[in-house]
Amino acid sequence: MNVLLIGCGKMGGAMARRWQDKNICEKLIIVDPAASLIKSFADIPKNFKPDVMVFAVKPQILPEMIDDYKAWPDALAVTIAAGKPISFFAERLGAGAKIVRAMPNTPAAIGKGISVAVAGKNVSGAEKDRAAKLLGAVGEVLWAEEESLLNPVTALSGSGPAYVFLLIETMARAGAHMGLDPSMAEKLARQTVIGAAALAENDAATPADVLRQNVTSPGGTTEAALKVLMMDPGMQDLFNRALKAATRRAEDLSL
Repeated sequence: MNVLLIGCGKMGGAMARRWQDKNICEKLIIVDPAASLIKSFADIPKNFKPDVMVFAVKPQILPEMIDDYKAWPDALAVTIAAGKPISFFAERLGAGAKIVRAMPNTPAAIGKGISVAVAGKNVSGAEKDRAAKLLGAVGEVLWAEEESLLNPVTALSGSGPAYVFLLIETMARAGAHMGLDPSMAEKLARQTVIGAAALAENDAATPADVLRQNVTSPGGTTEAALKVLMMDPGMQDLFNRALKAATRRAEDLSL
C-alpha cells in the first residue's frame, strides 16, 4: 500500500522504521517539518496518491494543517493523535471520510507496543485490515466498538509505561532505604521488572494472579510483602483512583 505519514516524532518514527523493516509499504512518504525534503503538504509529489494517511502529529497543530488532506477523499485516515475524536476528522476531512482512531503506547518503539483502535462508520473490513497491518507492525492490536473506551485505554496502556517506570523507581528507593547501594537497588529493581514482564509474555495464557501466586510461597518473604501491598485500601484502590484521574483528563482533552 502507498502510505502517507504525517508527523515523524517518536511514535511516527517508530512506526515508519517498522514498516520499512517489514516491507509493508509499496511507497512511504513522510511529511514532517524536520524532514530534509518533504516538510509540508505543499512538498508532496503531485503524482503521489496514498491508500492510507497516518496522522501522527501533536493534536494542537492538527487544526491548522488537516484541511489540506481533503485532497484524497478515498484514502483511509488513521490517527494516533491523542485527544482528537473521529468527529473532528469527519468534520475537517468530510462526512464520507474513512477514519480509524487508535491509541498506541511507547513500547511500540521496540515492537512491543499495544494499540486499541476504533473504526469510523465508513470503514470497510478490508480497510480495518489495512489499519491493523500498519498498527500491528509495532505490537498487538485490539479493536473496541465504542470510541469512548479509548479514554480508559489511554489511562491504562497509553500512560501505563510511566506507571511501570515509577514502580522501578519506588522499588529501587525502598531497596536503598533497606541499606542497598542505590545503584545496585536500581539495577535489581529494573531487571526484576524486565524479567517478570518477560515471564508474563512467555506464559501469556496464564492469568496474572496465577503468576503472582506461583511466586508466593506460604509463610515466605513474598507473602509478607504482599500482605502489606494488598492491605485495604492498598494498591488496587490507588490504581483505581489513578486511572480514574487519567480517564477524566483524557475526556477533557477530547472536548
